[in-house]
Amino acid sequence: MTEIVPQRYHRSVVPHIMVSDADAAIAFYATAFGAVEEFRLAHPQGGILHAEIRIGESVLMLGDVSEGPFTAPAALGGTSVALHVFVPDVDELAKRAVTAGAELVQAPADQFHGDRTAILRDPYGHLWVFLTHLENPSEEELLRGPAASDHGRP
Repeated sequence: MTEIVPQRYHRSVVPHIMVSDADAAIAFYATAFGAVEEFRLAHPQGGILHAEIRIGESVLMLGDVSEGPFTAPAALGGTSVALHVFVPDVDELAKRAVTAGAELVQAPADQFHGDRTAILRDPYGHLWVFLTHLENPSEEELLRGPAASDHGRP
């Protein structure tokens, strides 16, 4: 049986994202990605200063954009970060997320690295790569793989 999440990804960095409407984002992530809200701290001037949601076994921190060093992807004209999440059924999640308002950037497809992946952009500009692990290719297969794959490039 193939693991749902490969062992090397069981420990992780905790991402912290900024959004233009954290309350609406939490509701979107619950509907689209099955997120569960675990904690919320209101900002004294309104909105959400800090919240934590759980998607699968991973925690994601988020909050409303405010003064300081953080900004949302829309203010930057894009993002340089993609959030990867392993899920049991990437096809089902992609359909649910699109219905909830996500943009399908790359439709679910089997990849050379042994995962079926889909890339989505949430309504707040963040990129998400959802993966369903299918198999464990050998190192030789992995090294050969990129040359035989467009790896999501047009």
